Amino acid sequence: MTDVRSAAPALRQSSEKTAITMSGYGMLLVLLVALAATVGALTQIDRMVDWIVISWLLVSILVELFVLCGFYLLQPNQAAVITLFGDYRGTDRTTGLRWTWPWMSKKKVSVRANNIISERIKVNDLRGNPIEMAAQVVWRVTDTAQALFDVDDYKAFVNVQIEAAVRTIGSRYPYDDFEHQEVTLRGNHDQVGSELREELIARLRVAGITVDECGFTHLAYAQEIAGAMLRRQQAQAVVAARQTLVEGAVGMVEMALAQLSAKQVVDLDDERRAAMVSNLMVVLCGERDTQPVVNTGSLYQ
Repeated sequence: MTDVRSAAPALRQSSEKTAITMSGYGMLLVLLVALAATVGALTQIDRMVDWIVISWLLVSILVELFVLCGFYLLQPNQAAVITLFGDYRGTDRTTGLRWTWPWMSKKKVSVRANNIISERIKVNDLRGNPIEMAAQVVWRVTDTAQALFDVDDYKAFVNVQIEAAVRTIGSRYPYDDFEHQEVTLRGNHDQVGSELREELIARLRVAGITVDECGFTHLAYAQEIAGAMLRRQQAQAVVAARQTLVEGAVGMVEMALAQLSAKQVVDLDDERRAAMVSNLMVVLCGERDTQPVVNTGSLYQ
């Protein structure tokens, strides 16, 4: 059975080259000369033979139209793609007044930086949790031939590839990791943003476009699980705080017992030592202020 994909013709990749054009100021001088010739012909209507004057006027007007049709202007960071009956002849990036043959088609392409913020899309992260993501991307055209001839609409192509790249990166990592043992979307912005940029550069290379900067402008759990995830985060934060509090309390109790024994302040047996540890742990780990009880009798009462 023949593979349809292998039988399909490969995309003919275009490549930018420099167009053969010239400065428009020299041709502007030619245009002024033609205008002067037209004015001179008009002044000779009553002095010369009619057919000579008419021929003079026709030649002058044709030269003016020929020169005028070849002018075009280029601003900084702007390029003109020159084609001849659909055949790519090159790209002109020289700014100012330019001129080329009138039968050449000229299409201007901006090579300035473009900033785009994608729409919020819903993605399932590595653990299957639905999250909402949006990205900000700064991109620009580097190869005008590829941008115009290798994709149908390079601006629409950019929007589609941004969404596809965001979905790819979003499904590659979990949104959050409370144990801080793996890369996450929320905790590793720089690394994830760098991978998003590399993914976009690879996807947009076919269109002659590069990405200068990108990052996430929105990153959150989807509405349907946001409440549950918030309660989960709060519970895990409470557990982590309690764990830290207990670890600190145990350290303080150990230090107190060690100093009491070293300085021989009091000699406690195992039972009284256990009671002291219990009381200290209650005092140190309790959420409310404790009320001291003064024992005026014996510890063994």
